[in-house]
Amino acid sequence: MGDIMKYTDNTEVLNFEEIKKTKLKKNKKKFFLRVLPLLLIPILLVLTVISTHSTELIIIPINYVIYILLSLFIYLLITGFFLIKKKKNKSNKKQKIKKVILTTMLIIYMLGCSFGLFLLYGPYDKFRTWFISTSMSTMSHQYFCKWFYSDKEIDKVILNNYTIEVNEETNTDLIKMEEEENYANEYEKQILKRDKDADYKILELEVNGQKSYLAAIYDPSKVKVAVSKGVGTYGQYATKIAEENNAILATNGGGFGNAPGNQTGGRPTGVTISNGKVITDNTYSSDAQSGGLIGLTYDNKLVLIKNATAAKAKSMNVRDGVSWGPFLIVNGKKSFMKGNGGWGYAARTAIGQRSDGIILLLVVNSNSTRTKGADMVDLTEIMSNYGAVNAANLDGGTSTVMILPKKEALKYRSDCTDNYCYINDPVDSSLRHKTRGIPTTIIVTK
Repeated sequence: MGDIMKYTDNTEVLNFEEIKKTKLKKNKKKFFLRVLPLLLIPILLVLTVISTHSTELIIIPINYVIYILLSLFIYLLITGFFLIKKKKNKSNKKQKIKKVILTTMLIIYMLGCSFGLFLLYGPYDKFRTWFISTSMSTMSHQYFCKWFYSDKEIDKVILNNYTIEVNEETNTDLIKMEEEENYANEYEKQILKRDKDADYKILELEVNGQKSYLAAIYDPSKVKVAVSKGVGTYGQYATKIAEENNAILATNGGGFGNAPGNQTGGRPTGVTISNGKVITDNTYSSDAQSGGLIGLTYDNKLVLIKNATAAKAKSMNVRDGVSWGPFLIVNGKKSFMKGNGGWGYAARTAIGQRSDGIILLLVVNSNSTRTKGADMVDLTEIMSNYGAVNAANLDGGTSTVMILPKKEALKYRSDCTDNYCYINDPVDSSLRHKTRGIPTTIIVTK
């Protein structure tokens, strides 16, 4: 009797092991013929579409491998639906919940891939225009849009979004240095109505839903260019440069890049002059087609100089200046802008001067995804509204900051703990609310 029982137990164990092996084999088959294809087909499809538009991200030999893999997994998926027959069995509540979660995740994944393709190549070109014009206007991120678009597609967007600057030398006679006695409009009133001894006034604006700050500096002789201690090699945070120069207000300055072997933004674009001293005099620029030197003369007038050299700047009596652009307004005339002006939307900094000599410094925030902010049209409109006779775009993006000493900064943000703080909200390339090192700043001295 004992032998019979033993035999029966062993048979049950063997049957259980056999069932387990069969189930495992079936699960593996299901994974390779259904689950894996469902996971890989969407991403392979995305890569296939990208490779038909550009070969920068996916080089030519690899795109053929992707085509083969896509075909293979589509074949496996189709085969899987025919070979694996679905059995009706009662699953417990836990299994049903697990199945619903996995199905939901798969649907979200597929929708995400589809949405990405829709944004990049769909019939609505708003994102495409923003992405290409923003990427192509930067110094070091042009490859982003070249990953996804051909030169022909990029050129098409650029041809519909560009700036034609006013082709004139700055006429400094338009700056009279005489304050208006009456307010011509509400913008004039906002600028001119101030405390008697105020060095500056900050207006809080909103641009495309983003907070912005416009500072009116009443004495242009106090507006200067300050540079990092390691200018040419390494940059510093604008807050540090402002503190070292005992500034009462500061913004970031001109364009720049990284010096070889140093990624801290220490190499200014073009001509840089600080307190009469030539800091840089080179042709290094990401955009030679627009902008130039943005300078202040010894008689405190803002001049915008195309094709600038240090010698030309000196001949025009420039005491402080940085290089960037485009120029937005020259001699009261706005630059012509088609579309968004060709620079996309981003955090922005701009400088201008009114006919009464008042300097305007503008910073515009971007959002956490860096899809909003101001374009060149917005900057031009704001500067024009507030009476700028001459105005230019300064460096933007992560660099955009407006800085005040702690006591004043606390009026705009409650978390200022350092001696100097920025009052706007910069966002860096990692989407952190943080600025970066730069070589030049526009400062307002005491």
